[in-house]
Amino acid sequence: MDRMEPVDLNAAADAYAAAPLLNCLLREVAEPEGNGAYRLRGSGRLLRVRVGRRPARPELRTADGWHPLTHTELVKLTSDELCEYTGVSNDELPVEITDSRETIAALLTARAAAGPPADPYVLSEQALVMGHPHHPAPKARGGAPAASWLPYAPEAHARFPLVFLGLREDQAVEEGGPEAGAAVDSLAEVLDGPRAPAGYRLLPAHPWQLDLVGGRPGMREAFEDGRLLRLGTGRLPVWPTASIRTVYVPGATADLFVKFSLDVRITNDVRRLWRHDLLKLRRTDAAVAAGFAQLRRSGSNAGWLADRGYRTAAFAFEELAVLVRDGLRGHLEPGTTPLLAAALAEGFPGSPLERTADPAGWWRAYLRSVVPPVLDLFARHGIVLEAHLQNALIAVDAEGVPAQALFRDAEGVKLLPDLPREAAWQRLVYCLVVNHLTEIAGALAQHHPHAAAGLWPAAREEFLRYDAARPLPEIAALLSAPSLPAKTNLLLRWTRADGADARYLPLPNPLPAAAGQGESTS
Repeated sequence: MDRMEPVDLNAAADAYAAAPLLNCLLREVAEPEGNGAYRLRGSGRLLRVRVGRRPARPELRTADGWHPLTHTELVKLTSDELCEYTGVSNDELPVEITDSRETIAALLTARAAAGPPADPYVLSEQALVMGHPHHPAPKARGGAPAASWLPYAPEAHARFPLVFLGLREDQAVEEGGPEAGAAVDSLAEVLDGPRAPAGYRLLPAHPWQLDLVGGRPGMREAFEDGRLLRLGTGRLPVWPTASIRTVYVPGATADLFVKFSLDVRITNDVRRLWRHDLLKLRRTDAAVAAGFAQLRRSGSNAGWLADRGYRTAAFAFEELAVLVRDGLRGHLEPGTTPLLAAALAEGFPGSPLERTADPAGWWRAYLRSVVPPVLDLFARHGIVLEAHLQNALIAVDAEGVPAQALFRDAEGVKLLPDLPREAAWQRLVYCLVVNHLTEIAGALAQHHPHAAAGLWPAAREEFLRYDAARPLPEIAALLSAPSLPAKTNLLLRWTRADGADARYLPLPNPLPAAAGQGESTS
């Protein structure tokens, strides 16, 4: 994020927590008045901030002048404004916002004493101290004491062993075929963990999730009557990734990602592996994998980290579900290093976005890696990738130049005709352009101001280049539309809408104004 140079960890926590909350407040319930001032729609009061990608130093206009707001005062102002603006009260979200700030304070303290991982990929997955730049409480952890979740927090550079359970065979439910089952079973060997005894299947568990659900009625009985056995932990650790509940298992024989349920609300959803998502997983993943296979045959090097399958317990289908996902080996171009796109936007030590000497060329390479595969899957196969920053990995070459994009998470993928085409395109534009490209372009402009004027013209050229090769009627509309769809995470959480029930408001579209500007990307 912007270099705020806080004087202490508390000031840093306030700054990290305020930036996304202010982004939401200003985007969703305020009108710009100029010079950093905004008119709040609920009360009509004036709020002033230090403008930029990450607004800071909020001040409220009072009879005595501009009053600097503490984080506590900013949370109260947000709550009061939303009550007036929506006519709806909510006593949960202010607690979540405060929890998010307290989480950041705990993370900063832990990071100050922790050694960062040597692997640049893992470092990027663990870089998101601020997190989602347009969510009011991106780091909330359910209000639990830090001691209960800090050992598993990627932002604290955590690594930890998995717990291994034995699941009686007649209670095992799995999908994905022998390969998926073998991948689950292989974790005992790869992580030097216990094996399942005769009559049982191995069921790895996230220790935080087991702490949350292990003592619940039904689960206790399963341990008591032998349907579940506690076998012990692995001797070797796994690395939590940015999503928290997905861990990376690197190694010459494994190289897997393993995704668990987590009964904690993180951003908009309780992060369980929901039954309805698991039951449609194979259909969705197969469709996406087929689409990427065709992309490869046509010369693209974009990759898909397939969700191979899952294993769970019949009596705790969602609570104990374990999903295995392809690792990185076998997908990466030789000599490249994968990095989380969200980390490129937020920033981390050694980021190639920050240190590139050719930001215009870097951006063109980025666009050509990310944009065409997302458009092609939609145009040819009716597939909408959830191509937001946290679901995209960017592989860079030895000079740090983007060379390949990898995408992940079948749970977030939408297929036509399950979703109407107009709604599907809106979701694609939000994920790809608003959530993803806007943030990467903003980071480039922040670190390389001299390149800022050419960023959106280059993006426009990339969409036109694709449209010339494979006409897609939605592209012309996108390049001329006055606005883009921006997800309203603050209002969504305030009104207690379902996390999957996206609501959008119009955001000024930089693509039409980019026509005829900057240098050609061809």
